[in-house]
Amino acid sequence: MLLSKIAEELHTNLPERDVDITDVAYDSRKVTPGALFCCLRGEKTDGHRFARQAVDKGAAALIVEEKLPLDVPQLLVTDGREAMARSAACFFDHPERKMTMLAVTGTNGKTSTTYMVKAVAEEAGLKVGLIGTIQNLIGDEVVETERTTPESADLFRLLHHMAEQGVDLVIMEVSSHALAQNRVAGIRFKAALFTNLTQDHLDYHKTFEAYRAAKKKLFYQTELCIVNDDDPAAAYMSEGLPCPVWTTGIYKGGDFYAKSIEITTAGASFHLFTPKGDGRVDLHISGLFSVYNAMGTAALAIAAGIPFTTIRKGLEKLQYVVGRLQAANTFGRPFAVYVDYAHTPDALKNVLVTARGFAKNRLISVFGCGGDRDHGKRPIMGEISGRNADFSVITSDNPRTEDPMVIIDSIEEGIRRTAAPYVVIEDRRQAIHHALDMAQAGDVIVVAGKGHETYQEINGVKHHFDDREIVEDYLREGGHGIGT
Repeated sequence: MLLSKIAEELHTNLPERDVDITDVAYDSRKVTPGALFCCLRGEKTDGHRFARQAVDKGAAALIVEEKLPLDVPQLLVTDGREAMARSAACFFDHPERKMTMLAVTGTNGKTSTTYMVKAVAEEAGLKVGLIGTIQNLIGDEVVETERTTPESADLFRLLHHMAEQGVDLVIMEVSSHALAQNRVAGIRFKAALFTNLTQDHLDYHKTFEAYRAAKKKLFYQTELCIVNDDDPAAAYMSEGLPCPVWTTGIYKGGDFYAKSIEITTAGASFHLFTPKGDGRVDLHISGLFSVYNAMGTAALAIAAGIPFTTIRKGLEKLQYVVGRLQAANTFGRPFAVYVDYAHTPDALKNVLVTARGFAKNRLISVFGCGGDRDHGKRPIMGEISGRNADFSVITSDNPRTEDPMVIIDSIEEGIRRTAAPYVVIEDRRQAIHHALDMAQAGDVIVVAGKGHETYQEINGVKHHFDDREIVEDYLREGGHGIGT
């Protein structure tokens, strides 16, 4: 593709000389001959510093926010990240326009909702692309992911591959980081869902207001906005949008609402009402939050033209979402263990409240908090565990570059406010073993924070670690699991 075509897409200066572009890149180490290298400014690095390295590796042109003394064509822009997204969309021939694009944003519920939408769309006979936290999927093809929402050059490359593979519908999680960094710039979504908003990622956004504003950016590039009207941020999200708004809710009702809700260990059953039909839905995934996710799924599916009867069948076929209140095999022992990704205050409270509903005896919580992330939520999560669990085992999560005990000390500040019993065991494997050893008949253990993750990051190194695997290996190998 000629650089001049990309320049026209960006409405920026035409290049002083035209060149053929063979790729769009942002990492100078991965530049190939003929690439358009995008100089991105970040919190810690400035891509302009690596432009010469990119040119030495064969970059044919640059996107810059300031002209550089290099003898290659340069497109001057005010926002390098937005320019990269629009350049990639152009280079890959706008794959987003060839498929139905649906999006989900919010603090919690994004992953579960995308898997519900996938199940429903496949029940409708559509080939589905899924982009999200656990993995990216093209039909049954798994594409591993490093970010919830990929960098824009990677995202449009993936969308191009999806379009080539005949994908009909794409359902994607859109994170606040992605929105703040314009990774989805240029995509016009058929519909987008707001699930909820609670404290998270303040290490990046600095204030809750900035976090909230980043989420709302999504709804200025969608044909239809769907809002969980029971969430306190619903009015803010809905206000002043240039598109129609549909609402979901249990307490306030809405365009999509649920009645006669029953939550059990086996799942959640409820009567779902929509503008296109209503009926009883029996989910295999438990929790009131699953009811909210199902309502949002129904709204997205109807926006995509899927009939209600198909929506209900698809929802009922989904057995589980990896790492979301996922039961571990206890090999016949008379207690239950669930692994969940809950790593925010609201998510931890939701999963503990849900587990409390089916605990015949005690509820035991095993959790920690990630390092190099929002420090403010640590004592909040400690207090939540103290108030909702009968016993807490505070441990390490992904400490990253922080001292695990510094993180744990902060969690303890919160749990001490409750006077609830707890123990600190820094080693996560030993913490899980301790909870299993103390388990009694009728207990429910929730191992929270990592969910689907199969690693633990310590001092910048990822070590294999899977919470469910740790539980099952210990019990399979004879961990007695019945406390005295």
